[in-house]
Amino acid sequence: MHGRMPRREFLQGLGAAGATAAAALPSIPGCASMDSPMKSPFRIAVINDEIGQDFGHVCEIAAKEFGMEWIELRGMWNKNLLKLDAKEVEEARRILEKNKLRVTDIASPLFKVDWPGAPKSKYSPKRDQFNADFTFEQQDEVLERSIQLAKVFQTDRVRCFDFWRLDDQGPYRAAINEKLRNAAEKAAKKDAILVLENEPACNTATAAEAAKVLAAVTTSNLMLNWDPGNAAEHGEKPYPDGYDLLPKNRIGHCHCKDAVKKADGKGYAWAAMGQGIIDWAGQFRALKRDDYHLAVSLETHWRGAGTPEESTRQSWAGMKKALQEAGAI
Repeated sequence: MHGRMPRREFLQGLGAAGATAAAALPSIPGCASMDSPMKSPFRIAVINDEIGQDFGHVCEIAAKEFGMEWIELRGMWNKNLLKLDAKEVEEARRILEKNKLRVTDIASPLFKVDWPGAPKSKYSPKRDQFNADFTFEQQDEVLERSIQLAKVFQTDRVRCFDFWRLDDQGPYRAAINEKLRNAAEKAAKKDAILVLENEPACNTATAAEAAKVLAAVTTSNLMLNWDPGNAAEHGEKPYPDGYDLLPKNRIGHCHCKDAVKKADGKGYAWAAMGQGIIDWAGQFRALKRDDYHLAVSLETHWRGAGTPEESTRQSWAGMKKALQEAGAI
């Protein structure tokens, strides 16, 4: 969708079926009142399309094989979540209910576009946008659609970014922060929270950069989607160094993946959880110590086992071991 889709057409995807689905879903009790089979302080989850595109099969793997009660939604049936039509949304809701899975957040592509008026980012044409190809002009609709989906899938969280990375973001940073602030305030009016992901291809890549943004944008409805793997890819030691810089009460979500230094010493490659350089047991232990009770969501990325499903299966084994070592499962 490289051209601008008419607003009504863009937003009508939920339609009557989506509204009916939202009304039909039972209310979800707070995390503290639910007895997780894994008895974790965290909402242990996986990003659905890291396993595959067949959403029914993915949910069976997450719930029955992995023993999870939570899942993060990004894309399915070879579509970005925001592009699902009303029937597909209803089918996804039915599959979730069948597998007794709850949704941690909507992994939206919000603000994963170029900042207007700035030099074009070297990252923008190259990165995998997970079937999302929205324009800057469509970002208000992306936000609105994401919040609508959050309501249907009964979560209060929408993931966002802060635009493709600029070599010098200094001249634009204040305006970018204002955009984040305004979006968070819009979300607040709908009882939704934006979780900003630190992403190497975007302007906030590390904990150090995230801490600066959170200090500048104090709106409580903007929180951090802390991704230690992404911080490591950008050269930061995510735990304990990066984590120690973060305001703990602003961490609203956590992605879990691992990384290793490339053989030539130039940059990093993804690894199965537990096979890389990140001290995940230490990170989970610290999150538990700091009374974090939200999602820790597996975002495999590594594909060394041949298929996304098998790679995620092996990465989940490493994540589960780290959770056990941390006394968090």
